[in-house]
Amino acid sequence: MKLWGGRFNKGSSSLLEQFNASIGFDNRMYAEDIAGSIAHSKMLNKIGILTVEEQEKIENGLIQIKDLIDNGNFEFHISDEDIHMAVEKKLIELIGSLGGKLHTGRSRNDQVALDIRMYLKKEILNIKDLLKLLMEAIVEVAESNKDVIMPGYTHLQRAQPILFSHHMMAYYEMMKRDLDRLEDCFKRVDVMPLGAGALAGTTYPLDRHYVAELLGFSKVTENSLDTVSDRDFIIETNFVISMIIMHLSRFSEELIIWSTSEFSFVEMDDTYSTGSSIMPQKKNPDVTELVRGKTGRVFGNLIGILTVMKGLPLAYNKDTQEDKEGVFDSIDTIKIVLEIFSPMLKTMTIKKENMKASIYEGFINATDIADYLAKKGLPFREAHKVVGELVSYCEQNNKLLTDLSYEEFKNSHSLFEEDIVKESSIEACINGRKTYGGTALSDVERQIENAKAFLGKN
Repeated sequence: MKLWGGRFNKGSSSLLEQFNASIGFDNRMYAEDIAGSIAHSKMLNKIGILTVEEQEKIENGLIQIKDLIDNGNFEFHISDEDIHMAVEKKLIELIGSLGGKLHTGRSRNDQVALDIRMYLKKEILNIKDLLKLLMEAIVEVAESNKDVIMPGYTHLQRAQPILFSHHMMAYYEMMKRDLDRLEDCFKRVDVMPLGAGALAGTTYPLDRHYVAELLGFSKVTENSLDTVSDRDFIIETNFVISMIIMHLSRFSEELIIWSTSEFSFVEMDDTYSTGSSIMPQKKNPDVTELVRGKTGRVFGNLIGILTVMKGLPLAYNKDTQEDKEGVFDSIDTIKIVLEIFSPMLKTMTIKKENMKASIYEGFINATDIADYLAKKGLPFREAHKVVGELVSYCEQNNKLLTDLSYEEFKNSHSLFEEDIVKESSIEACINGRKTYGGTALSDVERQIENAKAFLGKN
């Protein structure tokens, strides 16, 4: 029996039922749908549409349905179209025609908006928890290796020496902004839509604020047309998830590069690596490669919902049925990515000596030598030229800047003094960068302590 069939003289074709149905994916919102229906029934009792006895009978029926689904004893049928109709149909089956009174004052348009908002609220909180665990893992790795030196890169060319812990804390800061974006997104999801009806509100004296209170929403929507027709909160959720996985994809790319024999900066633990079916020697960083690959999938979900929404007139259109599968997939994807990334990081081996050895190639202390001359009064552009010529000299004589004697420095410019040898050492280059946010050990320690304090409060 269709819950909307009164106007029709013919039944739906089986092909239409398959094409029209969303029950195959929106059934994951059953708990939200039932919780929303219970709150709605309590409100209907509050305004006198349901008696106490009727409300209790409806609520008990809904609880029974939830128990059936929880225990795998509920059979979903494609003819039910969606989770809302499946639950209501079962309710009428259990308690009779009284079940039909539950839909008084609401439409599937505002009902589905409620369900998806409740579901997203729950999942955003789950993602937040997983993200914080990753942030903790990053801080743990940084603190355990806080004095390890490595090359910093621009254009994938050695640029300046930095601390590995400084590099790790850069990703912590990205994750922290992602956490902030999640919290901000939650505010816009946390708005109660029930009571908007199909598009224009209802003629019943619904107490929407009471329903919001029962369901834990901070406020109610202001405009019924907007309530049922826009999905910007789903788009925003997709966007925030896309930002998180974009950052993790960048992180993954570096870990993939660092895992190569050519770099050999890190090695993934056996428990988070795979091998080759033909090459016995292989140890592949498949986790990081899959994170990088799944990023495209998540981006696709964002572009998909943006494209669905771009040409829709007010108010509700069936197109918006396409809003769920993408965000469900993105949520499932980012959760498993975050779950596996944290232990993978904490178990990887940091090859400290290889990192340190690599800093003596590429003349990465050149900027500091130019700064030395600039501090002596030489215009930086002139200092830049002097050091460039020194690099050329080193290349011609198969030397590093750290190999140069005081006499060789002095021959290139009179402003060099004996302290240049010490001032141009790799350690001096790092520890001299004491500006707030810099790579000096003292500031990285500050970054780590601030991060630990933040995570302890949150």
